[in-house]
This record gives sequence, structure tokens and C-alpha cells, in this order.
Amino acid sequence: MPTYQRPPGTLDILPEDQPYWSRVRTHAIHLAELAGFERLDTPMFEATEVFARSIGQGTDVVEKEMYTFLDQGGRDLTLRPEFTAGVVRAYIENGLYVEVSPQKLFSIGPTFRYDRPQAGRYRQFTQFNAEILGEQDPAADLEIMTLVWDLYARLGLADLEFQLNSTGCPRCRPAYVEGLRAYYEDHSDHICDDCQRRLEQSPLRVLDCKAEACQPLLERAPRIQNHLCEECAQHFADLREGLDLLERRYVLNHRLVRGLDYYTKTVFEVWAAGIGAQSALCGGGRYDGLVGLLGGPETPGVGVAVGLERIVILMKELGVEPSAPRTPEVFLAYLGEAPRRRSLMLMDELRRGDVGVYLAMGRERGLRSQLREADKRAARYTVILGEVELERGKATVRDMKAGDQADVDLSLLVTWLRERVG
Repeated sequence: MPTYQRPPGTLDILPEDQPYWSRVRTHAIHLAELAGFERLDTPMFEATEVFARSIGQGTDVVEKEMYTFLDQGGRDLTLRPEFTAGVVRAYIENGLYVEVSPQKLFSIGPTFRYDRPQAGRYRQFTQFNAEILGEQDPAADLEIMTLVWDLYARLGLADLEFQLNSTGCPRCRPAYVEGLRAYYEDHSDHICDDCQRRLEQSPLRVLDCKAEACQPLLERAPRIQNHLCEECAQHFADLREGLDLLERRYVLNHRLVRGLDYYTKTVFEVWAAGIGAQSALCGGGRYDGLVGLLGGPETPGVGVAVGLERIVILMKELGVEPSAPRTPEVFLAYLGEAPRRRSLMLMDELRRGDVGVYLAMGRERGLRSQLREADKRAARYTVILGEVELERGKATVRDMKAGDQADVDLSLLVTWLRERVG
């Protein structure tokens, strides 16, 4: 028989790992709702132009990493490589901009990029995404940043800090970009091929270059903080004041840019010490022109994306244990056809009464086999029904932990079990 394997860059999340995922999702949703964020679910695929226009034609995401296809109607579609573009499309299409402002939205679900698979990086990966649309106040940036900080802290990650930068706005960034391009053109013989291409398509991305040959030039490159307009400089100062007030540690990183073209002003990453070379846990920032770019009214926005796979890996590495999943504490064992039918009815009654229950399966199994299964499933109580028990109107209930057992009237069984495990 052929042996099939999952596609490269994908992950099977087995039952033993689900408690980690459940804990991350639960904390993320809880913290978002505490801060007044509302959930928005968008399709897993959008018109390709939504991503190409918002993320930027010169980016690696658009040029190399998107899963793009034509559907049977000839529409050019792409599996979402990130959430923000689709959230903004939904914000415009559904008229959310005419409702109470700002709109605070969160999403959680799978995203897709054809990236090089490595530890914590997959081609299908799960993101928790939070956005605030309709507010220019640096307090919105601060709220997004503290939301993800608190998420990592609650999940047991320590020594957190923000890497922080401002990339300016359309008024002050062009002059800086021209100065940056001129600086690199004067040293064009000493930069890598990727930087040569980025200078033409997305100049700020040269600041993110990891090639060893480019590092000396990067250290001497112009810094955007020296070119910010008054509005951007004040916004950045107010944000840093808020971080100081809340005692959230940060480091100014003039080389920090994001891989998507729509960012303006604030860009940030959350870093944690002691987790190896990949210190960055997540990233986000402000994108004040994106809503207008996609056809909506000019609307400021700020957001963040968190990869769940990375968190789960770190929780395991750091020895952070999730809560044990709740499993049924009652096992129904039976001997005979009539007891089997009565057990099916009991199963339904117990579950409708919010009592978790396993039902033995297989008509010909003996009691010993069923008790072994109950023990393997760590059931607290095993309800045993046979012909004799049915005639007496009682069930034998064995306490698997204490080893004793009791006869309980069938009419009282659901209540009896609810009092102990419900």
C-alpha cells in the first residue's frame, strides 16, 4: 500500500499537543475580549489583487510566497498570506467605518506562504491577529503592543522586550528613502544582489538584509529618526512615553522594518531572551494609508500578527505545561443486547446533563476487556449494566480510583453521577 505524508511545511497537531494549542487560543481570545476587541472571520482566500496591492509588488511575499490560483470561474485568487489585507477589505466592504470608531477587531486561523520550512516556520501556519482601525492616537499602538506582551507573559515567556522603530509617513519618508538610495548607490559595488533589487522595488528592505557583506554599510546607513516630520516624531515620542509609563522594556532599532509595504510610522517586534537565534516572537505596526489604498476612506490603523506554532514550540522548550484536557470521567460497560440499548439511552441522558461519558463499542466484548479500556481512558467511574442489573432497575457503578462499587437506581443514576463529576 502507498504511504502518504503531509505536504512539506505543514503540521499534524496530534491530540497530545492540543492542550498547548487550546491554552494559547484561550488566552489570546480572553485578552482580546478583555480589551474590547471583537472577532472578525474572513475567507481563507481573497482576490489576488487585495494582497498584491496592499502588501506590495516588490515584496518577497507577493513575488515568491503566495499560493495563487485561478478558480473554475477564471477568478485570480490567493490563499491569505496574512490577515490584515483581508480584514481591511472586510472593513470597507461591510461599512464598518460608519459604525463606532475605532473598530477593534481580532482574527485567528490558518495562513499560507510558500516559505522555506524550518523550526517554527511552516507553509500553513496559524495566526492570531489584532487590529485597531480608525484611531491615530499612539495609545492605539500601545494597546496593540501590550495585548501581545501580556499574551506571551501569561503563557510563561519571560525577559520580554520590544524592538521599536518608526518608518515615517508619506510626507517625510520619501526624502529619507532618496537619501538611503543615494548612500547605497555610492557603495553599489559592496552590496548583495538582493539589496540591489530592493533598492529599486522596496528600498527600506535593505535595512533588513542579513548578508554579512552588507553589515558594515548598514551600520553607517542614514537613520530615519533624523528625518521624521514633526507629526511622526511626536507620535513616536508619545508611544515611547506610554511604554515607559507601563514599564514595558523596549530597544530602539533603526534597522527594523517590516516585510510588507503598507506600514507607516510605528513598527515593532516582541523579542524574548534565551530562545536562540530567532529572538523575534511577533511583529506589527501602523498602516495609516492601507484603507485608502484598498478603496475605502482615509483611515488610520495599527495591528499585529502572532504565530501560534512558534509559541507552542517555545512553551515546550521552556517546560511550560498546559492544563490537562478535560476528558469524560464516566465509562459505560454492558453485557447483552438489552443492556446495550439501555446504555445508549444513558449515554444520551448523561451528555445532555453535561456529564462526559465514553461508551464501550463492540457487541461481543467481555466485561474484563471493557474494564481495561475504562482504565486506559482514565475514567473515574464505570457504569456496568447487565441483564440482572436491568431486572433490578439498578446499575453497578465502580469507582476506578478507590476500587469499590455501589448499586445505584437507574432512575437516579444521572443525578448521582452529576453530583460527583458534572
